[in-house]
This record gives sequence, structure tokens and C-alpha cells, in this order.
Amino acid sequence: MDNKIARPEATYHTVAVNEDGLFGQSYIDGRNGLKVAVASPQADETGSNPEQLIGLALVTCFNATLEAIEKRNGYEHRSKARADVYQAPDTRGLQFFIDVTAYIPTDIIGAEKAQAMFELAESRCPVAKLLGSSENVTFTLVDEW
Repeated sequence: MDNKIARPEATYHTVAVNEDGLFGQSYIDGRNGLKVAVASPQADETGSNPEQLIGLALVTCFNATLEAIEKRNGYEHRSKARADVYQAPDTRGLQFFIDVTAYIPTDIIGAEKAQAMFELAESRCPVAKLLGSSENVTFTLVDEW
């Protein structure tokens, strides 16, 4: 049974692979692919974990989207983004909660324009679009970093 969703023609494709579970390595398939040591967040071993990786994916994408919006509007890139990722038990095992905080300096663009840019980024960032509909994910624009 083919369970792939129909999608438009891709502008980029990558393959992420994990063959070791939570202790070992995850990697991007192909020449010069990224390799990341992985370990449980509860273990005393060196390695990243899904919480860290999803947080990095989200803030990198979100702040890159803000950067594009800043530049398109003639502003220097000054935004910042942070994700606090929590793991908590639920009735079926574990779940993640993610609180994204973004900062856009208002000294030049003003609070109203910063809010509009923030909302636009939330609606355009591919990772935010993927995760943002979850009740476990929040996005907040802050006045101070």
C-alpha cells in the first residue's frame, strides 16, 4: 500500500536516516551528508535527541523566514528566534510541547510592523506550518531578548 501524500513538484529533497534508534547516529543520506550522534535526553551520553533537533529545525526555519521578510522590506536582519522544547508523558507514552519566542527590534520598524512580520513568518515558515496547528506549539513575539 502506497501511503505517500500527493505533493507538488519539490524544489528540494533530502533523505534523513536513522538505523540505530536513540543511541548511535542519524544522518543525511548522500555525499557530504550531515552525521549527528544521537542519545536519549535521559542518558548520560553525548549526542543530540529529537527534542533538540526539532527545536533547531523550527527556529532555523522561522528565523530564516523572518530574515527574508526583513530583507524584502528593506531592513537589516536583526530578528532572533528561540524554541523551548519539553517532553512530557501522555496516555500513550510521551509528547512534545514547544514554545517559540521571536524577537524583532522595534526601534526602527515599530511594534505594529514587527507584529505583522511575525505573523507573516508564522504563516510562511514551512516548519511552523507543519507544527503550528498543534495545540502543543505556541508562538510569541517578545519586546526584549
